[in-house]
Amino acid sequence: MSHEESLRSLSFDYLNLLINGQAYSDVSFTVEGRIVHAHRCILAARSPFFRKFFAAGDESYSAAAQLAVQLNSITYEVFMLLLQFLYSGQVCIVPQKHEPRPDCSVRGCWHTHCSSAVDLAIQTLAAARSFGVEQLALLTQKQLEIMVEKASIDDVMKVLIASRKHEMQQLFNTCSQLVARSGLSPEMLAKHLPVELATIIVDLRIQASISCQQLLGTHSTGEMDLKIRRMRSALDSSDVELIKLMVMGEGLNLNEALALHYAVENCSREVVKALLELGAADVNYPARPTGKTPLHLAAEMVSPEMVSVLLDHHADPNSRTVDGVTPMDVLRTLTSDFLFKGAIPGLGHVEPNKLRLCHELVQSAVEVIAREEAAAVAPEEHDTGGGGGGGTNAAFFNLVAQMGGAGNVGESEPSSSRRRRRRGSSSSASSPSSMYHHF
Repeated sequence: MSHEESLRSLSFDYLNLLINGQAYSDVSFTVEGRIVHAHRCILAARSPFFRKFFAAGDESYSAAAQLAVQLNSITYEVFMLLLQFLYSGQVCIVPQKHEPRPDCSVRGCWHTHCSSAVDLAIQTLAAARSFGVEQLALLTQKQLEIMVEKASIDDVMKVLIASRKHEMQQLFNTCSQLVARSGLSPEMLAKHLPVELATIIVDLRIQASISCQQLLGTHSTGEMDLKIRRMRSALDSSDVELIKLMVMGEGLNLNEALALHYAVENCSREVVKALLELGAADVNYPARPTGKTPLHLAAEMVSPEMVSVLLDHHADPNSRTVDGVTPMDVLRTLTSDFLFKGAIPGLGHVEPNKLRLCHELVQSAVEVIAREEAAAVAPEEHDTGGGGGGGTNAAFFNLVAQMGGAGNVGESEPSSSRRRRRRGSSSSASSPSSMYHHF
């Protein structure tokens, strides 16, 4: 018998003691009205809490030696997971797939990252900390790090709060980065998070990759840093009038401060629209060193609201990063991840219809520009040119259609859009028509 087989056999033998209930049991617990039999020597060897509780002369245990110890701060399910780990050194924190659970309404759910699975893991983490089982706490932390990559942002914030409370720094760092990239407004952060955590998220956003110092590749002066902080504070408060005063009175350069990039990632559609209507920010400004435009960020966020308002103000759907990536390339990659991996890294839950609609909006803008350029070269062919997406695009649209979204993904410019005239613009000739009022 190999060493691993020997350890596995030992683990199984100890677990059988727990399964067999009263066999050789010398202590019992009452949890949610159910009796659980256990063995003091095993619990004391594996848990500092139980070691202290069962210590000789402990009055609290001596008084209840012949009775079941009442536990009120833990559920039966979590307590059994705790005991399973104490006895065998192994435990599966994720509920069994397709198992009906009272707090999960999804029929046939695999419980890999649903709210029910996240709540169970958080409760297990709390129990591991309370009973001093550090190995179980670390195991639960690792499982939660996997869950939050696909979980909803509401569940990520719950895990963020729990990781802070139980001092799980690695898990806290993972969750705080996910929340910082989520695009939740400061008002929503303040509503769902303690003030301290909301402040940390705001600071992370200031230090993120779109911050002035990193993307501009320059060392900003203290005065510029102060202006950027004031500008972002104003955007967080939806105070576009203050931004206007800063531009006119203080000479704030919205492009260099990446105001539009920040607003797309962190503010509402109305704030982005108001900022664009000031006329002081270039909708196609590339943030260095990546060369991403605001439309690239909106595509990465899978935000139809942001994509539509940017295209409505002549964002260029053909703009490229320094690596030659267009917004359409971004959406193709995200769609591929969603179809073949079941999730998009860093975004948690993504609604298929939003991904489809983002793709439809950007593709429609690309086709409009292609037709306008063809008409400028050969006016006589203007009415005969179709919205040619090519065989590659047709195949891609078939993939997108598998997501079950409503609407015609492969359709060219919407009928309501074809009736609109192009507005005048100071941007390049490749700017699309103002036709994206889907929201």
